[in-house]
Amino acid sequence: MSEPQERQRKRWRWPRPRSIRARVTVWATTILALVVLGISVGSFLFLREIVQNQLSDRAAEAARGVVEHIMTDRYDSYIPDSEPILRLQIVDRESHEVLASSAALRGLPALTEQEPGEHDFRMDTVVCDEVAGTEPDDCFQVVGYTVTDSAYGDVIVLAATRTPQVLEQHTLESALTGMAVVLLVGTALILWYGVGRALRPVEMISAEMDRISVSDLHRRLPVPRSDDEIAHLARTANASLGRLEEAMVRQRRFVSDASHELRNPIAGMRTKLEVELSDPDPDQRARERLLTGLLSDTERLENIVSDLLELARLDTDVAMVRERVELGALVREEFTDPRRHTQVRVHGSEPVYVVVNRLRLVRVLTNLVANAERHAHSRIDIIVGHGRGAAVLEVHDDGAGIPVKDRERVFERFSRLPDSKELDPGGSGLGLSISREIVHAYNGTLVAGHSDLLGGALFTLRIPEEPGDDEDEPEPGS
Repeated sequence: MSEPQERQRKRWRWPRPRSIRARVTVWATTILALVVLGISVGSFLFLREIVQNQLSDRAAEAARGVVEHIMTDRYDSYIPDSEPILRLQIVDRESHEVLASSAALRGLPALTEQEPGEHDFRMDTVVCDEVAGTEPDDCFQVVGYTVTDSAYGDVIVLAATRTPQVLEQHTLESALTGMAVVLLVGTALILWYGVGRALRPVEMISAEMDRISVSDLHRRLPVPRSDDEIAHLARTANASLGRLEEAMVRQRRFVSDASHELRNPIAGMRTKLEVELSDPDPDQRARERLLTGLLSDTERLENIVSDLLELARLDTDVAMVRERVELGALVREEFTDPRRHTQVRVHGSEPVYVVVNRLRLVRVLTNLVANAERHAHSRIDIIVGHGRGAAVLEVHDDGAGIPVKDRERVFERFSRLPDSKELDPGGSGLGLSISREIVHAYNGTLVAGHSDLLGGALFTLRIPEEPGDDEDEPEPGS
């Protein structure tokens, strides 16, 4: 196809409606129009056939009555008629002369010169002519019978009935067409109104979505009163907006807390350097102490940055490879070395399997054990077991414990209790927060409580368990 032809084809392309409302209305009306057209044509042909058959049967019955009479007698005057057959004739077969007729056809020639076939005694035809004072366009259904050896000799008996005006003047077609047009227009209007009303909530939702930005994530979409798919969509979108708002709040809080935590050691390092540089006669020992303090601050900054990177990975849900891990074996492998963990005792004989990322789970366990080691006096017990379809790990210590009011606060980012600041001045306050978020990523829980076993703090970790070979799942003992 040449370029001008292609442009011409594109120019005359049928315009497509852009809105769902218009598309539904156009397509539904088009389909309905085709259906109505088929039904109308079929109905017209069916009704026409029924009416014509009924008229033909009545004319044939009247003609047979005449045939029975002339087999023995002639008519004294006119052939008697009755509604709806008012036109009867007896026509000579050779000359087509009218030998007798009903009153409506007196003095008129034969209705038709057509005869039945050679091997047939009946004929059916339609005659349209000015007959007995009728209009020139009137049509008659004519039935004829061939009769031999009658009182009139060899004749043809004709019976005619007028074709109904409803068929003759296309009244039925006009009525069906009018009904179809009214039906289509009414259906199109109902569809236009109904679809528009059904899509009005979608327009409201779309308009509200256009107004929502990062600065006002607190806005919510209007939920229709109807409990349908659109209402479900609005509720789902509102839930997504809620999660997005929560994530943005967490991000803002995270940036604020991170800035605050990083600013303190940086400000302290700058102050020490400014004081040292302003000293006209620096002392070598004081400079060594300064460098040692700067090294300590640098280590704290490194720890904070490492924890911030880990939180960033958790917040962005970085994909991590998971594997099937036996929790008890992992704990014994990491924490039963007497040279590194002198206070730790591990309990648990049943195998407990979980599907996790090994490095992240070790990070969680290390944070819990390190926290216990900072506060314990002489003993830490780790108990591994089963509980209600979950792998359960409990970390007990014999320290001072955690006050009830602070048992949720310890999991907040950069949150540090006075004891923690005293025992670990260089800590970032992110260890337990990171641990809980890792556990939540595995649909688990991590809570703090009181240890009835040792009297100090208790951290309970639950992660959905991967079924193993054992069927019995005893509760972990204290």
